[in-house]
Amino acid sequence: MSVLAINLDELVTSVESVRREFKGSWSEPTLDQIIRSVCAFANDFFNLNGGYIVVGIEEKDGLPILPPRGLDGSNLDEIQKKIRGQCRRIDPEYQPVISPEIYQGKQILVLWVPAGDVRPYQAPKTSDSKKPEHKERAYYVRQGPETVAAQGDVLTQLMQMTAKVPFDDRRSFGHTLDVLSASLVRNFLSDIRSGLVAPGVQIPDQELYRSLRISVKVNGYDVPKNVALLFFTHDPEQFFPGARIEIAQFGDGAGGSLIEEKTFRGPLHTQINQALDYLNAFSVSMIRKVPDQAEAHRTVAFPYEAMEEALVNAVYHRSYEGNPEPIKIYLYPNRMEIISYPGPVPGIDLKHFQPGFGVPPVPNRNRRIGEFLKELRLAEGRGTGIPKIYRKMTENGSPRPTFEFDTERTYFRVVLPAHPQYVVIQALRESAHLWAIGERMAAIRNLEAARDRVPNSGAIIAQIIEYSISLNDIGTAEQVFAEVESDSMVMDAHLPYLAMARYYLSQKDSPRAAELLSHVPSPSRIDDLVELAVLYKRSGKLEEAHSVFATNYDLIKDNPKAVHEFAQSKLGLARRNDKDWRDIAPRERTATKQRLTRDAIELLRRAIQLSDDNVRKAWCYHDLANALAESKAPATEVDQAFNTAIELLPYQPQFEQSYESWRQRRAR
Repeated sequence: MSVLAINLDELVTSVESVRREFKGSWSEPTLDQIIRSVCAFANDFFNLNGGYIVVGIEEKDGLPILPPRGLDGSNLDEIQKKIRGQCRRIDPEYQPVISPEIYQGKQILVLWVPAGDVRPYQAPKTSDSKKPEHKERAYYVRQGPETVAAQGDVLTQLMQMTAKVPFDDRRSFGHTLDVLSASLVRNFLSDIRSGLVAPGVQIPDQELYRSLRISVKVNGYDVPKNVALLFFTHDPEQFFPGARIEIAQFGDGAGGSLIEEKTFRGPLHTQINQALDYLNAFSVSMIRKVPDQAEAHRTVAFPYEAMEEALVNAVYHRSYEGNPEPIKIYLYPNRMEIISYPGPVPGIDLKHFQPGFGVPPVPNRNRRIGEFLKELRLAEGRGTGIPKIYRKMTENGSPRPTFEFDTERTYFRVVLPAHPQYVVIQALRESAHLWAIGERMAAIRNLEAARDRVPNSGAIIAQIIEYSISLNDIGTAEQVFAEVESDSMVMDAHLPYLAMARYYLSQKDSPRAAELLSHVPSPSRIDDLVELAVLYKRSGKLEEAHSVFATNYDLIKDNPKAVHEFAQSKLGLARRNDKDWRDIAPRERTATKQRLTRDAIELLRRAIQLSDDNVRKAWCYHDLANALAESKAPATEVDQAFNTAIELLPYQPQFEQSYESWRQRRAR
C-alpha cells in the first residue's frame, strides 16, 4: 500500500520541477545527489513544503521520460537502508518518507521530503569516506529544478529562517484532533485521487492525518496543524477570525449604493469554489455574430481564469495569523476589485507586477496552503499567476489589470476592469430601468457617466440620442451625433446613425434619412444589419436594402421579421415605375419584375412558417395576397391569403380595403 498522499500520476506529470527531481537509476554517486536534494527540500527555502525525489524515472529538460526505466533487479530494501543511513548524517538529522511504488508496470522508489521544522539543515558533500571532503558539510537549497549549495545572500536568508515555520504549518496546541472532520479529509484525498483512500484501503483517521502531515504528536498526544484547521473544519473562522471571503456589489463607483452582499465560509477550497461560482454568474457571456465569419466573437465580463488566479492568489498569500480582515471582493459596473491583507512579502515590488517583469523567487508566506491548492488544481506553478491574468484579460479584449499595495504593505489589491461591452450592457440596463420608472433625467445621467468610462461606445451614444429625442431635446441629440461624425474611434458607430435616421423618418424627412444612411458605417451584428436594411427600405433606398438582405441571407433566413422585410424590399423593387427601369430593355425588365415577385412570394411563405406572432403572420398573408395577385396566380389562392390575413387581424382596415380593391379589379 502506498504511503503517499499525492496521486502518483500527478506527482510524475504535474508537480512543478522546483519540487520534483528524477533519478533514472541507482548508484553510489546517485546516493550523494539524493542526500543533497533531501537536505535542500528539507530546508524549503521558498516555503513550498519540500518536494519529491523519484528514483527509476529518467528526465529530460525537467520532464519525465516515459515509460519509466524502473529499478527492476535492484534490492529496494538495501537502497532504502543506504538512504536512511546517509540521511542520519544530515544535521539536524532528517528522515524522508520512502515509498516503493509500481508505476506503469515498473518498480520505482519515491522519496517524499516535506519541509523540516528545525532548518537550516546541512549535509555532507560526499558519502565516500575515502575522499578528503568526506567530513565537509554544506547547506543546500533548491534553485529552480536544481539542488545547489547555499551561498551569499541565500545562505544569509537561510540562517535567518532558523527554526522558523510558516504559520500555516505550525502546530495548533490549543486544539485536539476532535475538531477535524474526517469526512472532509477523505473527500479531499478522493478529489486529488490519493491512494490513501483507494477502494479496499482502510486507514484509521488518526493515521490518515499523520500520513497527510496535518497532525503531529506533542507530549504523547496528537495536535492538528493550522493548515488542518483551515481546510478540514467546517468553520475555520472560529479558529482564525477573518478566514472568509466577502463579496459586495455596488451600483456605481466607490460611492455607489450597495446592491447585494454575500459571505462565503467553510474550508478554504470550498470558499474559493463557491465564490468563483457566484462571481461567474455576474460574468455574462457576450456573443457577437460577424457577417462572413463562421464563428461568433465571444467575450465575457471577467475571464474566469483571471478571476480564479486573482482569488486563489489572495487565499494563498494572505496572512491568517492574527489578521481579522477577510478577503474582500468589490463588484462595480466597470470593474472587480479583490483585496487581501496584508500586502506581499518583502522582496516583491510593484514593478514586478508589470508586463514583462516576473515576481522574484522569494519565500512564500504560507507553504501548506499552496501545496493543497496545487493538488486540487486551483493553484498553478510558481510565478505563473500574474502572467496568466494578463494573458486571459488580453485574450478576452479586456483592459489591462492593475495591481497595487501601499508602502507599509498593509493590503494587496487586484483590479480587473470589466470588458467594455459589459460596462455598456450594464449601463443600458440600468438606464432602461430608470427610464421605465419615470426617472428620465437620471437615466440620461447614468448613460453620460457610462460614456465617461467607455467614451467610444456607439451603443451608449445612440441611447443618449434616442432618450434626448424622446424628451424633444433635438439639439442635444444632433450635438451628440455631430461628435460621432468627427470621431473615427467610436465602436459600433452605425448605431448613432441608425438612431438619427429613425428620427428623420418619423418626421417624414426621407431625403435627410437617406443622406445619413449613405454614410453609415457598416454594422458588425446581424440585428443591426437587419435594422439598417429596414431603414434603407423606409427611406426609399430599396437597392441598398435588397443588397444588405441578399448578402446576409444565410444569417437572417431563420428570422421571420428579416425574411418579411426582405420580401417587401423585393416587392418594392418590382413595383417601381418604368422610368426607374429605363436603363433595362423592356423584355428583361418584365422578366426581372416577375423574378422579384416570385422570390418575394417564397420569402413570405417562409416568414409565415417561421413566425409565431399572429400580427406578423397577418401582414405576411396580406403582402402574399397582393404578390399573388400581381403574379396572376389563381384567384382562389389570392382570396384565401386575404381571408387568412383578415381572420388573424380582423380590425385592420387596410386588409379589407386591399381585398375590396383586388375584387373590383378582377371584376372589370
